[in-house]
Amino acid sequence: MEIKNTYVKNWVEQMALLTRPDQIVWIDGSEEQANELRKQAMATGEMIELNQEKLPGCYLHRTAVNDVARVEGRTFICTTNKEDAGNINNWMDPYECYAKLSKLYRGSMKGRTMYVIPYSMGIVGSDFAKYGIELTDSIYVVLNMLIMTRVGTAVMDAMGNDAGFIKGLHAKADIDEENRYICHFPEDNAIWSINSGYGGNVLLGKKCFALRIASYLGRKEGWMAEHMLILGIEFPNGDIKYEKPDISLIGFV
Repeated sequence: MEIKNTYVKNWVEQMALLTRPDQIVWIDGSEEQANELRKQAMATGEMIELNQEKLPGCYLHRTAVNDVARVEGRTFICTTNKEDAGNINNWMDPYECYAKLSKLYRGSMKGRTMYVIPYSMGIVGSDFAKYGIELTDSIYVVLNMLIMTRVGTAVMDAMGNDAGFIKGLHAKADIDEENRYICHFPEDNAIWSINSGYGGNVLLGKKCFALRIASYLGRKEGWMAEHMLILGIEFPNGDIKYEKPDISLIGFV
């Protein structure tokens, strides 16, 4: 993949210097690359292939026993002014948080691969699309971002040389629950997640971007970020049932 966006290239290089991965792989969105990653994950036992006759295309992934839920107590909004984080969120000073987490990230990807995931929340090229890059050392994250968002070279093309992408950094590190943090820096368009492999903490396009960062962007830019939807389904017999599916960034997905 040819990377023309100098802001993306410089940021990826900076994060690689911090985390020290053995190699960097850019995710191009192709099925060929995804299949190769599935094979690697199955070879290491990270994923288990299910019965392909009964469940074609389905795989099992288990998180660690100490890593099976989102951790609201370790989820922070890091803004210069505490009141900008909202009255129901945990707040941390951004400078304090960057300093604390940088120590945890240092060398966290040694012996591992850093995957670079260019993704779009919304149709690529749409006026409503929002773009992000997630760096991760988890194949599970790559494969699920491929399902949940639009990923690949088309995203990089649409971004051009724009610096306004959301910068997401995730490292499994040691899956240490005492040093597990999911931190958002709305003023910097940044999300840092470390010491978790659980979906809600590490798929940074979902709760982190589509709910928390989007709320800040929506307030600043004059649009509404809505994470939940009440959906009414009318059956042929006239019955209506209401559901509340968990979705990300209505209007952008």
